[in-house]
Amino acid sequence: QVQVVESGGGLVQAGGSLRLWCVTSGRTFRIYDAAWFRQAPGKERDFVSAITWSGDETNYADSVAGRFTISRDNAKNTVYLQMNSLKPEDTAVYYCANRLGTSRTVPTRADEYGYWGQGTQVTVSS
Repeated sequence: QVQVVESGGGLVQAGGSLRLWCVTSGRTFRIYDAAWFRQAPGKERDFVSAITWSGDETNYADSVAGRFTISRDNAKNTVYLQMNSLKPEDTAVYYCANRLGTSRTVPTRADEYGYWGQGTQVTVSS
């Protein structure tokens, strides 16, 4: 059984920073691409950022490009999302998602990821 657990959410003022992380554990899950999605109340789940297993390829939604940085430490089975210059519109539940295997172009669709965490709340006050 694979477990994906996000941490690091919280309340921050606009302009502030937060760092989310996601730990994957369970059965052997050696190589996987990873992504972050978010869902605000009453809205669909949106792509935020993704990274390949090697870390060589990353992708960002236009709304967060230049403010967020995704990274990973495969020795710790951990994926990070550094969020800077946060805005009230970044308020959402943030989900980490994994997909077994890797590809040259990291997927951005939610249905391409099979393993999800329970989410962590990020609230940005104005």
